[in-house]
Amino acid sequence: MALTLPALVERGLMDAGWAEVLAPVADDIARMGEWLRAEVAAGRPYLPAGDRVLRAFQQPLADVRVLIVGQDPYPTPGHPVGLSFSVEPDVRPVPRSLVNIHRELRDDLGIPTPRTATSPRGPAAACCCSTACSPCGRARPRRTAAKAGRP
Repeated sequence: MALTLPALVERGLMDAGWAEVLAPVADDIARMGEWLRAEVAAGRPYLPAGDRVLRAFQQPLADVRVLIVGQDPYPTPGHPVGLSFSVEPDVRPVPRSLVNIHRELRDDLGIPTPRTATSPRGPAAACCCSTACSPCGRARPRRTAAKAGRP
């Protein structure tokens, strides 16, 4: 069963501000959710976990100053958290892309590398989202919603 944008807001899966600006693509979002649920039902899990797919849109839109879009989540189970370029603090080894981002922040802006592997973004100024979900355990997936001819 597809969730409407108001239902996503009611369940705490999306901020009301995001629901308002995403209203023109609400049908596409619903179809993506249906496709992902069908993948799981067919034994093809994806990452990040379902309750984290729209995590970037839980942050209040009014607080966002920049939107950072990543290509796809890390393919290793336990790594994707629903925000691009971010992993849980205890993840080891830290993904190379995240190490490189921290290195650039340190070298270019003097921002010290954090002791944990969390996202390099600030708590409320940036919204980090991914353009796709990854089939569980496979980098550069062959089967994605986009490649299956779906949004």
